[in-house]
Amino acid sequence: MSRVSENTPVIIGVGQVSERVGEEGYLERSPMDLAGAALKAAFADARAKRSLAAALDTVAAIRQFEISATRYSAPFGHSNNTPRSIARRVGANPARAILEVVGGQGPQRLVGELAAEIAAGRSKMTAIVGSEAISTMRSLLARGETRDWSERRRGSLEDRGTGYDGVLDKTALKHGVAAPIFAYPLAENVRRERLGLSLQDYRLEIGKLFAPFTQVAARNPHSAAPTARTAEELATLTERNRLVAEPYGRLVVARDQVNQGAAIVLASIAEARRLGVPEGRWVYIHAVADCAEPSLLSRANLEQSPAAVAAISTALEVAGSDWKNITYTDLYSCFAIPVFNLLDAFGLARDDPRGWTLTGGLPFFGGAGNNYSSHAIAEAVARCRAAPGSIALVGANGGNMSKYAAGVYSTTPADWPHSRWRSLERIKPAFAVLDRHDGEAAAESFTVRPGKQGDEATLVGRASDARVLANSRDPGVIAALRSDKVSGRPVRIESDDDGTNRFWFT
Repeated sequence: MSRVSENTPVIIGVGQVSERVGEEGYLERSPMDLAGAALKAAFADARAKRSLAAALDTVAAIRQFEISATRYSAPFGHSNNTPRSIARRVGANPARAILEVVGGQGPQRLVGELAAEIAAGRSKMTAIVGSEAISTMRSLLARGETRDWSERRRGSLEDRGTGYDGVLDKTALKHGVAAPIFAYPLAENVRRERLGLSLQDYRLEIGKLFAPFTQVAARNPHSAAPTARTAEELATLTERNRLVAEPYGRLVVARDQVNQGAAIVLASIAEARRLGVPEGRWVYIHAVADCAEPSLLSRANLEQSPAAVAAISTALEVAGSDWKNITYTDLYSCFAIPVFNLLDAFGLARDDPRGWTLTGGLPFFGGAGNNYSSHAIAEAVARCRAAPGSIALVGANGGNMSKYAAGVYSTTPADWPHSRWRSLERIKPAFAVLDRHDGEAAAESFTVRPGKQGDEATLVGRASDARVLANSRDPGVIAALRSDKVSGRPVRIESDDDGTNRFWFT
């Protein structure tokens, strides 16, 4: 231990809090109150002999969904300085306050960035914290009630903006597939057709992947949906498991109606010792890597994310490890395809006995906005402490498989004479994306979205070296999409006056 640099960063505390509407102990907490409670729990988890609040020099807050984009709203108001609102709840006044960009990669990427700051001697102790109270918010709105969750806090703020550049194409917004719940099916259906599966057979494939996740969620006290389900239950469309976008039923998509908060506290070894944090609480950061993709429509292959593969490969390489040595894994599971992408790329078995989630996954544990991977890291830390010498890997996804960060953790010491954080070069686009197109194209993928005015299909077409989106409400076209192979079929596309493309088979 004496040979490890005093500036080596370690995780000294993690905290999670949650509540479910109407259950015993429900406090109807605001997002800031949940986040503050999570940070307080992380401080307690460190078992320090001195005040951690007084030592905290940096707080990085994960951006709530309500302040992430115009399609979200904060009907009860929000803080003008999220990190300082959270810090105030634990009696801290850090020199640096950060509000991170949008995306589930945020907590995991920040572990690498802020660990590097500690290793370089620019920070001694930092916290990453986030929360969502979407379930409470929607419950109150449904009852016609209101609350005042607005706050104004003084102090510096490093607001990094939303970070949507390069994530979305205008045509995705125009054709109704900008939100992940509608964009991911475009990737999923490419994989489905490659495997030669019908829509129902592929729903069962997703069910087989996620059924073990539900078992983990059922054992997790912080889960939003702690119910074990079979693959068949997850695959069968019913009134309770309605179709949301072909091929997804409601049960297998990220559940954002949660009340959850989580926090991670890092410190240098020297600071951890000064604060009296027992060495048995320390978990070392063996590696963090992150990478970003171009927009979904401009990628070489819709079903693949080279950025995710690169992030995990690099993290394993920096850690001096490989998949055989990983004991615990949490792969970000907002939808099935981000998990399938990695299993396919690394040749990993869907039913590997180690499992692919530590929390229960976003559809079952809950997708706490951009903060889910803070919960995954908290679970990884707990597993590593319980089994000293074991190695945990956390994969964190943002956007439409747009940004990915991966971390490797263990109680085995890992020095930082050189940074163990790698921020990789962004993957370059392979296709141009057209906003309008009049002419022939070759179908590549599709989804169908139920709506009040009936089903609407969105098709991805290839026109030479570009991709284009087009919609159709024609029942015959939609039936053909669902029953026949789509990839490679010739289609005719025309642009309407409003800039929306329409298609039909030729």
